[in-house]
Amino acid sequence: MPRGGNFTLGQHYPCLKAAKHRAAYIYSDNLDKECPLVTPERFFHGLRIDSSHPCIQPWAPDNNGPVATARSDSPDHSRRDSGEDTHDRAAAGRRSLPGGAASFIDRERLLADLDELLRIPSLGGTPAEVDAQRHLADRWAGEGLEVTTWDIDVDITAARSDFPGMEVERRNALGVVARFPGSGGGRTLLFDGHTDVVPPGDIGAWTGDPFIPRTMPRDGRDVVVARGACDMKAGLVAAWEALRAVRRSGVRLRGDVLLCPVSGEEDGGLGTYAALEHLSGAPIAGCIVPEPTDLDLVPANAGALTFRLTVNGAAIHASRRSEGVSAVEKFVPVLAALSHLEAVRNASVDELMQRWPVAYPLSIGTVHAGDWASTVPDLLVAEGRLGVALDESADNARAEFEATVAEVCRSDAWLREHPVTVEWWGGQFHAGRTDPNADIVSLVRDTHTRAAGHAPETYGGPYGSDLRLLVGMGGIPTVQYGPGDTRVAHAPDEYVDIEDVVTCASVLADAIVDFCS
Repeated sequence: MPRGGNFTLGQHYPCLKAAKHRAAYIYSDNLDKECPLVTPERFFHGLRIDSSHPCIQPWAPDNNGPVATARSDSPDHSRRDSGEDTHDRAAAGRRSLPGGAASFIDRERLLADLDELLRIPSLGGTPAEVDAQRHLADRWAGEGLEVTTWDIDVDITAARSDFPGMEVERRNALGVVARFPGSGGGRTLLFDGHTDVVPPGDIGAWTGDPFIPRTMPRDGRDVVVARGACDMKAGLVAAWEALRAVRRSGVRLRGDVLLCPVSGEEDGGLGTYAALEHLSGAPIAGCIVPEPTDLDLVPANAGALTFRLTVNGAAIHASRRSEGVSAVEKFVPVLAALSHLEAVRNASVDELMQRWPVAYPLSIGTVHAGDWASTVPDLLVAEGRLGVALDESADNARAEFEATVAEVCRSDAWLREHPVTVEWWGGQFHAGRTDPNADIVSLVRDTHTRAAGHAPETYGGPYGSDLRLLVGMGGIPTVQYGPGDTRVAHAPDEYVDIEDVVTCASVLADAIVDFCS
């Protein structure tokens, strides 16, 4: 595996057939070349994604050719139907768990669909982010679901006062909602899950190409390794397969089931924000977000607010250091005060958050200062995230943070005249919660207990997610439940346990029947 930020994209889409899928193509003369998709150039928000590179150009014309033609081991979409498999095919892949619809889970198809989706490098802000959305829309339409797509006007949407923020540049975004209609008179259930993924980081830390999924043994169990496997393409595909299992089972639902894949979750929530506007007025009774929860129930999330601190100093030659003012030295007391603020804010936390050593972290993620080793730096810029407590307003959290910084400035002669500036930018994740005894939470709890033989734990997550938009903006009781462990979500060799994915699909299938019948 090459180091230095390069990896091969030549085999990223071998399962996508030119005749049926226009999800993403690369030019044929770039096949199997090393592609500097993630450049080492640093910015305040991290690595720049080179979305202009030909390896991730969307909608390449047919004369350039797809990434790969059909392979003997590729899923054969011509055999895919709207839900009724032959007895032999379905029986070969089903997982037998308690519950009628769950017994129709097709393991083989589930894993093939996951493989396809993982091969689309849907990094936030790149054309492949749209490709992943288009891929699912095309597949679901082909299976007979009622699919609506729309182009999200990113500029107009981002200009709204309640927009949740965005940390990468986007020119385009695609909204997708697929509907399986019930017979009427029942409750509508929404599945919301993001298709965007974070950059792979140091490619040398991976055991293979981050966007060529592979099965490996881990602790005696088989796992799928790829960027996005855990966070959260496996959960999204599990929900998809769950709905197919319900359709195969022949159970008639009274309520509708909606599948809503979204973009931009990792850096703010653009996709869910736009989807809720699109679905405004629809009577949605409950939502399941199959984010990685290790098959536990997460009905609440802390918030996370991205901030930027700018500290000014006075530059001078390092040999005359005492006559200048180092921005780095002036940042030290600010950092100490923020560390104390974190401790104060975590002294007493909600019962749902008590499992976490630090429920509401205040973390500095980047620090940039100086441009010459022998010059006293006159500027420091630090960025980080502030955790927001359950039931706390984002405004209150910001006010406490700003007051802490202002107090440090008042105690320092230089900073009184040159105060540290605080900016709130990028993702602004408010906290959100659903009552842990709400019907949607209790239903998933009971269904999991029947399928897995034990009750899942219930707790709040210390991270921000689209749950807060679904609950706050949409007024929809929402619970997170999905395969995968958040500890590996953004790490090298991100993985998800295959059996957990199948179990999740089984639980969701029976949950659909219970909720919508």
